[in-house]
Amino acid sequence: MANSRIIPVSDGNAIEAAARIIQNGGLVAFPTETVYGLGADAENPIAVARIFEVKARPRIDPLIVHVADRDMAEYYGVFPQKAHLLMEKFWPGPLTLVVSKKETIPAIVTAGLDTVAIRIPAHPAALDLIRASGCAIAAPSANLFGCVSPTEAQHVAEQLSDKVDWILDGGPCTIGLESTILSLSGDTPSIMRPGGTSIEKLSALLGSIDITSGVYGLPKVPGQMERHYATHTPMDIIEEDREEIKPTERVGLLCFSPPGFPQKYEVVETLSNSGNMREAAANLFRSLHRLDRMKLDRIIARPVPEEGLGIAIMDRLRRCSTRGLSGRWKNSE
Repeated sequence: MANSRIIPVSDGNAIEAAARIIQNGGLVAFPTETVYGLGADAENPIAVARIFEVKARPRIDPLIVHVADRDMAEYYGVFPQKAHLLMEKFWPGPLTLVVSKKETIPAIVTAGLDTVAIRIPAHPAALDLIRASGCAIAAPSANLFGCVSPTEAQHVAEQLSDKVDWILDGGPCTIGLESTILSLSGDTPSIMRPGGTSIEKLSALLGSIDITSGVYGLPKVPGQMERHYATHTPMDIIEEDREEIKPTERVGLLCFSPPGFPQKYEVVETLSNSGNMREAAANLFRSLHRLDRMKLDRIIARPVPEEGLGIAIMDRLRRCSTRGLSGRWKNSE
């Protein structure tokens, strides 16, 4: 059944109408190259508070501020010299930079921290919306807190329904994983969350990078909760030689490449038939949504190689799993 709140970005004045909602303190779900975001005027504390209410998101979890250009970014944050190298190479794109914040950003956006997370998205509809709104847009993923991130407009509608004023449909997200978050607030650049920009590429540009994503506690950036990106169906990360499936169990399999014995499972979601990590990343959340709709007893996820985007994929799977491979992701160097 069609959802009247889902409007294709190609429809006439869709962007302008969505921008008016943002300007009037409303919420708009919009596409980026990573996942769909749930956006509000970043300078409107009341509108931002509604994001937390709609998502049932803890107020201690800061938001990412989406901007359209570097001038807008520097209106909200203080960027050190290293940041300009990163901006030049990786923006627009799936890289969020954490820097000292300016007073232009309300405390609710940063969860009271003295830093702010900022990025320029690489999706034309997202950039058009920011420019038409005339303000930065604070936006976490457009889903209920802790649940699987949305990579299609329909995923947003399934989780948030009439809680959102408008859902801009820009098609499936091309990257399908949240942005990498890199903090520049200390002496050494620090990876706070692996994502769509690989650690290897950042290391090649910056040299030494501190790896801290495995440290849990009070979140300093989005996506640091230990249980996150979760399906309603219990999910385990299990190597093939350790699998045990009861005869009466309805089990779904999430795997990187095609399995040898697919008949063992009720359904199989293969992230990439060709073993391509970029394709696997783009399909991850989409596959988890499909498995979660099947009303299975359990989902088994096979681990992927922890290199490049595989680091981010495994980070999401570990946070989604009820139990899984021990340890957190680590620097692949």
